[in-house]
Amino acid sequence: MNLADGLKSFLDYLLIERRVAKNTVQAYQRDLVRYLDFLSGRSISQVRGSDVSAFLQFLHDLHLSASSISRNLSAVRTFHRFLLSEEIAALDPTENISVPKPWMKLPEILDPSEVARLLEQPDVRTDTGLRDRALLEFLYATGVRVSELVHVRQRDIFRRDEFVRVFGKGGRERLIPIHRTALKWLAAYESGVRTRLAAAGLGGDLVFLNRFGKRLSRQSVWKLIKKHALDAGLVKYISPHVLRHSFATHLIERGADLRAVQEMLGHADISTIQIYTHLDREHLKRVYNKFHPLERWRTTSSD
Repeated sequence: MNLADGLKSFLDYLLIERRVAKNTVQAYQRDLVRYLDFLSGRSISQVRGSDVSAFLQFLHDLHLSASSISRNLSAVRTFHRFLLSEEIAALDPTENISVPKPWMKLPEILDPSEVARLLEQPDVRTDTGLRDRALLEFLYATGVRVSELVHVRQRDIFRRDEFVRVFGKGGRERLIPIHRTALKWLAAYESGVRTRLAAAGLGGDLVFLNRFGKRLSRQSVWKLIKKHALDAGLVKYISPHVLRHSFATHLIERGADLRAVQEMLGHADISTIQIYTHLDREHLKRVYNKFHPLERWRTTSSD
C-alpha cells in the first residue's frame, strides 16, 4: 500500500470507526496532504524520522507558528501510529520526534494576582455580573475551551464529586475536577440569576445563558472577558484561551504531572502541550533535591 492509499484508509477510520467530527477529519486531511506532497512519492516503508524532521523544518521555513507546526506533527504522528497498528507499516518514524524547543513559544498568560483581579472585576450585585463571575471562575477552574463552556449543561456538573463533564473536539467526553470555589459561584448564579434567565425556556439545560435566556455565543464570552480585563486595568492581550493557558501553566508550576494536564485540557497527543515542558524543570530539580537519598544524605552529613 502506498502513502496515498494509507491516507484514505486513515481518513475512513476516523470518520467511520472513531466517528471523529467532519471538520476535524478535514483538518487532518489538509495537514497530511501537505505532508505526503513533501514526501514526494516515497513508499510507506521508506519514511524515516529524518523525513519527519525535514518536514517540520519545511513548515518552520514557511513561517508557520510553533502551534501550527505542533498540530501538523500531531496529525503526522497519529497517521503513522494508525499505519503501524494496522500492520501497514513496520515502524513509526515519529516515535522520537518533537518540535524543536527554540521554535516553541509560551502563549500569553496571567500570573495568579492578575487572574484574581480579573475574577473580582464583575459586579456580582447585578445579574450579568454574577453570571460573569461564575463563568470566569468556571473557565479558570477547569481550563475548558470556550466552545466547550457554552455547551455545558446542568447535568454535566457533578457537585458532590467536584467534577465537570465536557465534550471536546470530535465529541470526546472527559471529566475535569472543579474547585469548590467555582462551584460556590455557580450555585449562587444558578439559584437566582439563571432561574430568571431560564424562565422563557429558550436555553434548555445549558448552564450559561445570555440576558434573553439563550445560549451564550463564543463571541459574547470573548467580549465579556475583554471588558472585565480592561476594567481591571490588565494591559496584556486577554482572550478566553489566555485563561486556559494560565490554568495549565499554574498547575504545572505547582507540580502537576504533564499527562494529567494533558487529560484535563483534552489533548489527544502530549506533543501538543510541549510548550509547557520547560516550566517543569525547576520543579523537578526541587523535587529531586528534596527527595533523592543522595541529596538527603548530603544535607544530613553537613549538619
